[in-house]
Amino acid sequence: MKAPKICVLRIEGTNCELETALAFKRLGASVEIVHLKQLERAGAGRVKERAGRVKERERRSLEDYDLLVIPGGFSAGDYVRAGAILAARLKGALGREIEGFTESGKPVLGICNGFQVLVELGLLPGFEGATQQQAALTTNDSARFECRPTLLKHESRGNCVFTRAVERGSVLKMPCAHAEGKFVVAGREGGGREREREREREEYLRRLEENDQIVFRYVDPVGNYAGYPWNPNGSLSNIAGICNPEGNIFGLMPHPERAFFAFTDSEWTRARGREGERRGREGERREREGERKGEKEREGRKENGDGRLIFESVLQYFLKDF
Repeated sequence: MKAPKICVLRIEGTNCELETALAFKRLGASVEIVHLKQLERAGAGRVKERAGRVKERERRSLEDYDLLVIPGGFSAGDYVRAGAILAARLKGALGREIEGFTESGKPVLGICNGFQVLVELGLLPGFEGATQQQAALTTNDSARFECRPTLLKHESRGNCVFTRAVERGSVLKMPCAHAEGKFVVAGREGGGREREREREREEYLRRLEENDQIVFRYVDPVGNYAGYPWNPNGSLSNIAGICNPEGNIFGLMPHPERAFFAFTDSEWTRARGREGERRGREGERREREGERKGEKEREGRKENGDGRLIFESVLQYFLKDF
């Protein structure tokens, strides 16, 4: 099978497209960073005007790609709401193309701002194929930008194609960097409705869990669900990432592309120091027992960060299932 062709979308304000593209490229995929204007087709009004600014040789068609990635950043400056403007532009210019892309089973990944866009589009959580917005990613409880390592417990039972290579119950470490990452259920505000809203939240979570749509939850170093700072934004039920009922659309707030290599971890040098001490103590025994080969394999794995598993999983999906 030929390498899957991946479209990493960008507009003004996205700023993680290069490292996201490189993560796939390092694993052998064919990747192209594509501006939204390159995908727009000439039509009526403003779309025709914008599309006319793109040279014919630079035009692209979404259907020619196998995977769509909406990377992190601050698309359109995050005015109105984070991801709202890009979502509106996608719906207006590529609504039918995106619908056909997702219904064909092709995967879509949204990282941070990309997750916000997918929620704004109604593609996540995507209950019953609805296209209206059903949830929101809103301002962090801390009311400030949070940039910190996060620990993510893998909760999926195998539905999400982006995490099938990740053992269920394992904890991955990836950094987050957002001001609007609090996952909440879309609902009406108003006094005297708190009990009804609580029932709505419970029903929403029940559907997510029954459909195997909750992929990652924030946990503390012991692996327990916990509040701030382990849950950096106050998300409902500690949710860090979800997929649609079919499992081919996945969004998460932390950045897997920033955890592709182990050396990008904030504690990498400290961990390497502890590992060096351990190897020094056990080196003589391992040499005597002929474990040098196994040690080299373990060292190789430690050069890889936890985020790499997300990219590996979806590429394995293409090889095995798609």
